[in-house]
Amino acid sequence: MKYKIAGKENPLVLKTPPLSSEYTMHIEEKNGSEVLVCTVGETVLHYDIRCIEDLYHMLQKQGGWMELGSADEQKPAKEGTVEALGRSETNPVGGWYGLKKGLRGRFGMYLPPLMEALGLAELTHEAKGNKMKAL
Repeated sequence: MKYKIAGKENPLVLKTPPLSSEYTMHIEEKNGSEVLVCTVGETVLHYDIRCIEDLYHMLQKQGGWMELGSADEQKPAKEGTVEALGRSETNPVGGWYGLKKGLRGRFGMYLPPLMEALGLAELTHEAKGNKMKAL
């Protein structure tokens, strides 16, 4: 799949699931591979580009709504959530989609709005306990 995500000069501006904070996503080449770059204020996170397609297929297979369950890398992910899928040893990359040690978490916070913007998923926008499903 090819995604409509611009480069560093024209990043996609997104809002977290509760619509409380803005952040940007763009694609950049690092070490010969494309990566997703997520910028939240001064913090920069990197995710394996495969996470978009892999998460989409996992959501399709799961069917229905799935809780996001966002958590920092240092905290455990609630089982059965998008966050847990983003770090599971049984996912297609065999572990973390996050690429920067110490900043590999928050998969369930920053990837779902991107999936929604790309037309791949539907997302709830409550203050807490948000969910997503594949379209």
